[in-house]
Amino acid sequence: MYTFLVVLLVLAGVALLLVEMFLLPGFGIAGLSGFGSLIGAIVVAWKYIGSVAGYITLASCLVLSGLAIWGFLRSRTLDKMALETKVDGHVELADNKLKHKQNKPKED
Repeated sequence: MYTFLVVLLVLAGVALLLVEMFLLPGFGIAGLSGFGSLIGAIVVAWKYIGSVAGYITLASCLVLSGLAIWGFLRSRTLDKMALETKVDGHVELADNKLKHKQNKPKED
């Protein structure tokens, strides 16, 4: 029973962290819930299954989170989400405008 809960919390935590990092950027509900799920999985494993299970859960949380982020970054999904338009424009600085106006002779 507790093993299933730990696995479920780890998977939910990793999924929520991916959602926070790539779909809903910011430090919001999904990120906090993801960290909470991972910490909850470690606490449940440590308290109800044993210290060895706690260490294994801690290591698997770190490894799975790293692999999930690495895999998502290497996939083509991120390329589809990226903006690929080219901006061709320039900005005229206000300082240059002022200098240009000051050099003009005044008309009466």
